[in-house]
Amino acid sequence: MGKGKKKKAGEEREVAELAEDMVVEGVHPLGGFSDALHVEKGFVLADVDASATPAFAGDKFAGKAALKSSEEELADLLERLWAESTAGSQRALLLVVQGMDTSGKGGIMRHVVSVNPEGVKATAFKAPTEEELSHDFLWRIEKALPRPGQLGVFDRSQYEDVLVVRVHDLVPKEVWSKRYAQINEFERQVIASGTKIVKVMTHISKDEQKARLMERLERPDKHYKFNAGDVDERLRWLDYMEAYQAVFDKTSTVGAPWHVVPSDRKWYARLAVQQLLLEALREMDLQWPEADFDVELEKKRLAES
Repeated sequence: MGKGKKKKAGEEREVAELAEDMVVEGVHPLGGFSDALHVEKGFVLADVDASATPAFAGDKFAGKAALKSSEEELADLLERLWAESTAGSQRALLLVVQGMDTSGKGGIMRHVVSVNPEGVKATAFKAPTEEELSHDFLWRIEKALPRPGQLGVFDRSQYEDVLVVRVHDLVPKEVWSKRYAQINEFERQVIASGTKIVKVMTHISKDEQKARLMERLERPDKHYKFNAGDVDERLRWLDYMEAYQAVFDKTSTVGAPWHVVPSDRKWYARLAVQQLLLEALREMDLQWPEADFDVELEKKRLAES
């Protein structure tokens, strides 16, 4: 094992030990992430420090340990969500993740929502296909919604149609400008059907994005992640920030508010999204469904079998 791998393995052991101590000592649950990251009236994206760590005072080491120590609770709540659906509950949870390239969306998938892959429905939205373009822009979104009991995760989403489409002028302004209201109505219907929505923007600074793209170019094991188009998109950075500001102004609603997660520190972004999910699941007050059979009778039958 190389020196770098040995160091990483040692750090991982230390994080695991600290996480175990956190559980034993009852350090958790953490809290306050939703309040700290919530987009409210008057919010200005340009004022957000992408390297900040709102609602968490610890360092990288403590943050990684906190992430790990919360995995068991997240898995438990997601199992409860699924269990409720077996008794007829229509409730589900949808995590929408938007962000500039390299802002950590993939890392969130690997480090946060992979704790219970059986109950997760993840969709990464790319450029629409010919079939998708032949329908309303929300058609492919509706098809990807989570079923009862599931955690749905959107890597990019319906908001691409008021972000990329707007920045690149792919459709007339009179078309995309109406989509904010259409998205709000769509989300109201989704919520009414029993699905709770958590919307997150992973907010990275332009300098940090440059550093991450350069790392992909300098490391052969990262070349597969590099896309020359990412550099072209950087030239439109201010246009994207303006488009995101419009998204927050027009679609951060009472039922489905936006949360802006500072993401220059990958460990913090992962912890913050995990905690946003936990806070949403706790609010749902999930319960194990009652048995629809005589438990004592079945115990007796089993013992005699």
